[in-house]
Amino acid sequence: MKMEKKIVIRPLTPELAEDYFDFFDHRAFSDGSPFFPCYCNAFNMPTEQFHKEVLEKAKEYGGADGWQRALRESAYRMVLNGEIRGYLAYDGDLAIGWCNANDRMKYYRVGVFDLSNAPADSVPDYCPREGYIKAIVCFEIAPEYRGMGIARMLLERVCADAEQDGYSYVEAYPEEEDDPKGSLAFTGPLKLFRNAGFVETEHTGSSYIVRKKLALDQMIDDRTVNGG
Repeated sequence: MKMEKKIVIRPLTPELAEDYFDFFDHRAFSDGSPFFPCYCNAFNMPTEQFHKEVLEKAKEYGGADGWQRALRESAYRMVLNGEIRGYLAYDGDLAIGWCNANDRMKYYRVGVFDLSNAPADSVPDYCPREGYIKAIVCFEIAPEYRGMGIARMLLERVCADAEQDGYSYVEAYPEEEDDPKGSLAFTGPLKLFRNAGFVETEHTGSSYIVRKKLALDQMIDDRTVNGG
C-alpha cells in the first residue's frame, strides 16, 4: 500500500504516557486481536514482581476487567518511571503504532510467550553489559494502518538511534511466517528483519534470534554471531 499519510516516529517519554495508553486502549487491538488486553510491560518485569503486581492484583480486583486493570496500572507506573522504552508512530496527533525497544539487559524475557504464564527470568550470557545490544521485543500497528511500512519505519529509527548511542548490535526475536503462531506474533515478521540486514544467529523450533551489527570495533565472538 502506498504511504499517503505523514507518519512521525517519537521516542516514548513519560510526557507521552496518555498517547501510549490511548493507543493500547482504543486502536492496538481493535480488530479483536487475541493479545488484548496487553500494555507491553511483562518483558521488563522480573517474575516475582509480575506475580505480585499483575497476577495477584488481577485476582484481588476480580471480574472480567481485573486482569486488564492490573496490567494497565502496572504499565502506567512503568511508563512514568521510564522502565518501558520504545517508539510511538503518529498520524498527526494520533498514536497508531508502537515498537518496544530497550537495552537487552533491561528485559527479563523476550520472544513469543503467553502473557498469563510468563517464562522465568533470563538474561543471555552473550550480552556482557548494558549499552551493547539494543533489543526489539514487540511491534503493534493499528489495523487500518498495517501494510503501509510503519513497522519498517519504526525498525529503521531503532537501528539509527542505537548506532548513534554506541550500541554494537540490534537484536530481535521473530517467528516463522508459515508457522501457525507466526501470523499472530507481536515480534515482527522474519522478512522485516532480513530486509533490514539482520542475520539469523539462533533458530529453535519456529523462533529465531536475529541480529544486525552496528559497530565494527565491538564484536560478539564470531562463534556466537554465526550461531556456532
